[in-house]
Amino acid sequence: MKTIAILGSTASGKTALSIELAQNYNAHILSLDSLSIYKEINIASAKPTLAERHGIHHFGMDVLSPREHFDVTMFFTLYKEAYKAALNEGKNLIIVGGTGFYLKAMMEGLSTKPEIPLHVKEVIDHHLLNLEASYTLMQEHDPLYAAKIASNDRYRIEKWLEIFLTTNEIPSIYLTHAKQEPVIKDVALFEIDIPKEVLAQKIALRTQMMIKAGLIDEVFYLEKHYTRAPQCMKAIGIKEVLDYFDGKFKMQGLEERIVLNTIHLAKRQRTFNTSQFPPHIKGDVASLFERIETYFKS
Repeated sequence: MKTIAILGSTASGKTALSIELAQNYNAHILSLDSLSIYKEINIASAKPTLAERHGIHHFGMDVLSPREHFDVTMFFTLYKEAYKAALNEGKNLIIVGGTGFYLKAMMEGLSTKPEIPLHVKEVIDHHLLNLEASYTLMQEHDPLYAAKIASNDRYRIEKWLEIFLTTNEIPSIYLTHAKQEPVIKDVALFEIDIPKEVLAQKIALRTQMMIKAGLIDEVFYLEKHYTRAPQCMKAIGIKEVLDYFDGKFKMQGLEERIVLNTIHLAKRQRTFNTSQFPPHIKGDVASLFERIETYFKS
């Protein structure tokens, strides 16, 4: 049994490549996608159809109701299920999905987070009123952590403050000794790397296809049955349609906004994959298929 992970920006062709490989090399697929995990979100998630998935066990798809919440530990559980099934059935395992954070957490181990007392939360909220000052505090006490994030990254500054103010430890040091054992011990990484202008064209085409396939009706259904409260309703492709319902732009503006936000997402994913994973094989879909084929046969 061999395990591989296919990295790549959204719309780069990861899903199609993973299905072709699974068909040819007797594999299960584990999807690490924060939207495909939900039932009833089929167009906005760009998940493969049931016909495309036929004959291939996809773990991590259609697991939760849109009103259910999940975190990274859900994918830890799904990986263990997929790995056990592949091992017992004599299959390979292909991990695929644009959410690189989940894969990184499984490869490196997740750090346990301290309980945050109420009075500390109040202090953190006060600090977050001035992100510039909070980032300066981080640079003074933990330059290693500060060098890895943007000065306006509110989410990561908040997480840093939680550890720093609760434990009185330097978060970079705390996170090192608070890490759990990695879940994935042996995985080969491959990344689809295509020119930015080509990816932008693919994103635009996919957006057009999603709208034609009924994206607006899907979001209307989701809002009617689950309201706008669930986290999944803030995803790209859904939040823009909700803005369209609110009259913020017309149909052309809707398509343009989805394309623009998706391109920005793709850029963040590309940066994350380059900076957060060890050196790995990159190439276009055709060359990667050949490299993965060689790996499976070796």
